[in-house]
Amino acid sequence: MNGMTDVAETGDTSSRRRLPPSERRQQIVEGAVAFFAEVGLDGNTRDLAKRIGVTQSLLFNYFATKDDLIEAVYEKVYLGRLSPDWPERLTDRKVPLRRRLLDFYTEYSTLIFQYEWMRIFMFSGLYGAELNRRYLKHLGDVILLPLLGEIEHEASSGVTPVMEDIWNLHGGIVYIGIRQHIYRTPCPDDPSEAISRAIDRFLLSFGISPCP
Repeated sequence: MNGMTDVAETGDTSSRRRLPPSERRQQIVEGAVAFFAEVGLDGNTRDLAKRIGVTQSLLFNYFATKDDLIEAVYEKVYLGRLSPDWPERLTDRKVPLRRRLLDFYTEYSTLIFQYEWMRIFMFSGLYGAELNRRYLKHLGDVILLPLLGEIEHEASSGVTPVMEDIWNLHGGIVYIGIRQHIYRTPCPDDPSEAISRAIDRFLLSFGISPCP
C-alpha cells in the first residue's frame, strides 16, 4: 500500500475507485463476510476479489494470506458483536437474575440471528477452522462461566448447576437462529417469547423463581 490511496483495478477504468487504505480494508472485510457466508470458507480469493471489484494482488496487499483475511472476518463477525459490558451486567445482583438473562439474550439474539453470523459459524465448523472453537471458548470464559456462578448463587432446588446446563440453555436459544438461516424452517418472527419461556424453564429447574 503506497500513500493514502490505492486503486482497485478491475480492467474497467470506469469502475476504478480511489479509496483511503482504511476504507479499502473495510470494503474487503465486508465483502469477505458476505462472500464466505454465501460460499463457505473454502471459497477462493480470486473469486472474492472479483466479487468485491479489486485485483487479487491488491487484496493481498492488505492481507498477506487467506487465513489473515479469515481472521479479520472473525474479528468483525464474532468478537466485534460481543458487548464489553455484558459480563458486568450479567453479574450485577442488584438486578433480578431473570431480567439479567432476558436482557442479555434479547440483545445477543438480535446480533447473531443474522444470515452472515449463522452461516459463517456453520461453514467454519465444516471447514475445520479454529474460529468456532476460539469463539466458544471466549464466550464460555467471558459470559457463560460467570453466569454459572450466578445460577449457583441463587439455586435452591438441591440440584447443583454445571457448565453443561448453561450450554444447553444457550444452545437452545441459538438454535432459533439456526432454524431460520441454516435449515430455512419456520421460526418465530419475534423470538422474545420463546427466549422468555426457555429462561423461565431453566430457572425453575434450579428452584429459582422467574418472578422478580
